Amino acid sequence: MNLLIIRLIIFAVLFFAGLKLYGMYREWKLDREALEQKPERRDSGQMVRCQWCDVHVPEEEALREQQQWFCSSAHRDRFLQEQREETPAQDKHDDADKRD
Repeated sequence: MNLLIIRLIIFAVLFFAGLKLYGMYREWKLDREALEQKPERRDSGQMVRCQWCDVHVPEEEALREQQQWFCSSAHRDRFLQEQREETPAQDKHDDADKRD
C-alpha cells in the first residue's frame, strides 16, 4: 500500500511537470510564430532634423510646430519658449531704431 502511494505521487509530479513543460513550449512556439509574421519595418520614411538639438528622427515620430520639426515635446517647448523670449527684445530694439 505504501509503495502504491509513492508511485501515485511520482506519477502526479511527472504529469504536472509535463504539463508545465508543454505550456512553456507552446508559449515559445507562439512567440516565435508571432515574430515571423510581424511585418518588417520599412525605412522608406523621411528623416527630419530637430530644431533644438539637430538630431535626425523619422518623420512619423517627429512633432511639427510652426513649420518646424522637433524630436520631443520637451525640445519643442524649449524652442518655443526661447522664441517668445527673443521676440519682445527684438521688438523693443526695432522700436528704438524707428525713433532714431
